[in-house]
Amino acid sequence: MPTPTARTAWTGGLEDGSGQVELSSSPVGTYDVSFPKRAAEEAGGTTSPEELVAAAHSSCYAMQLSALIAEAGGTAQSLDVAADVSLGPDSAAGGFKLTGLKLTVRGEVDGLDGAGFQKAADAAKAGCPISKALTGVEITLEASLEG
Repeated sequence: MPTPTARTAWTGGLEDGSGQVELSSSPVGTYDVSFPKRAAEEAGGTTSPEELVAAAHSSCYAMQLSALIAEAGGTAQSLDVAADVSLGPDSAAGGFKLTGLKLTVRGEVDGLDGAGFQKAADAAKAGCPISKALTGVEITLEASLEG
């Protein structure tokens, strides 16, 4: 398997600095980052480490779930996966930490009932490599089968 690579070029301090994150191995894009916009309600065209984690988790989870649906005898017609990542203070170690991650999936699946879909959804949450990497963060899941 290849080793995906990203890099960040940063200038300045935390409060007055900024940077650019480059998805180097693909190379599909370069994205602006800054701490003040990371902590603001409106990102203003910048991304954050938390948004990148959310993107990684939602895509990894969708892949894992589609594989498990197939293993259970179903066919995923569509999966809509959202990942919400929360950042908050780390009272034990200082600074900040990820305080939670919520996965929400809506699926249109042939060949599985609601219970079968829920079983696959739960197993995907546990088995996705990004979920495994985030074991120190509480991950919750809301799954619903549509259609």
